[in-house]
Amino acid sequence: MAKKKHKIRVTTTQSKEMRYRGKLIEELITMDVRESAKFLPSRSKRSVLRNFDVIERFIKKCEKYSVKNKKIKTHLRDLVIVPKLVGLTINIHNGRIFQDVIITHEMIGHRLGEFATTRQRVNHSAAGIGATKSSKAQKK
Repeated sequence: MAKKKHKIRVTTTQSKEMRYRGKLIEELITMDVRESAKFLPSRSKRSVLRNFDVIERFIKKCEKYSVKNKKIKTHLRDLVIVPKLVGLTINIHNGRIFQDVIITHEMIGHRLGEFATTRQRVNHSAAGIGATKSSKAQKK
């Protein structure tokens, strides 16, 4: 019996339009922050509607810094990502350093802090002298 060969479909992301909940990203970018909040999940929508002035102030700061070609640095880890931030590179503070994060359309509705991890991966080395029974014997 001959095996069937599966055809692999290759699709490019450039030919596909970027959409968020049925709306084109370009349409959402032209909207006001409060208008675009209608398309966010409920918890994010609530946060945006309560803090729209903080978000608008941050967007103005980003526009001002991008004109001057300066890095956009922020400590606002709890800021909800809105469509107007798509395409920007923002340096988010993780408690020690500022991490570069490029905002994409898939990040809309999430918080900035989700993309700048605060904890590093632990790499354990070999056990020290006296940590095991065999190394205690060597110690004496």
